[in-house]
Amino acid sequence: GGGEGDGRERRLFFHTFSNTGWFTYGAILENLKARNDVIQRIKGCVIDSGGDPEINPQVWAAGFCAALLKKRSSLTYASVEFIEGKASDGGNSRPITPEAKPDFVESVLLAILEKFFTLILGLPDVNRRLNKIISILSNSQPPCPQLYLYSSADQVIPVRSVELFIQGQRSLGREVSAYNFASSPHVDHFRTFPHIYSAKLVEYLKECCSATVKQRYA
Repeated sequence: GGGEGDGRERRLFFHTFSNTGWFTYGAILENLKARNDVIQRIKGCVIDSGGDPEINPQVWAAGFCAALLKKRSSLTYASVEFIEGKASDGGNSRPITPEAKPDFVESVLLAILEKFFTLILGLPDVNRRLNKIISILSNSQPPCPQLYLYSSADQVIPVRSVELFIQGQRSLGREVSAYNFASSPHVDHFRTFPHIYSAKLVEYLKECCSATVKQRYA
């Protein structure tokens, strides 16, 4: 059946992190393309530190390097031009840590990963697969509201790429919300600005519920 035993409708929400999580969401949509009944239950998607549709080895390398080294990576710190006085939420955020410089291990790992992804992403089958996923994310997302949470200080995902993608979605008539945290590092917006982040999620979920009600009575 399409609902719970008590008559409530099942709804699906996705919350993705970084470009890898976003691409995984795209792969899920591809696998569900023959299941319109499931697609119709997707009521929202939050994209945290993702939304760059370019197949760029440097972005992939930076993302994996940050994930492997975690807080040891300089990529998990804000860009230096956004360190001082660029964002404040009235004391609800944690202090921004000064930008770190990559150490020898990180520099070597980043160089190795860039060469690796240059090779892998250039393989015809891999490139074809990724372009198919990107096409779905660009043109065939479910007709539900989207929320993009990003930062100008993100050293992994280019802010310009995210904003251009958002513009593209809006030009297609999609309902898109977005918030630029300005000074928080990659996948660190919640820890840096927990109150703002939570408020944006609550606001977005209310929009999703409102959109669902409108669709039901349209």
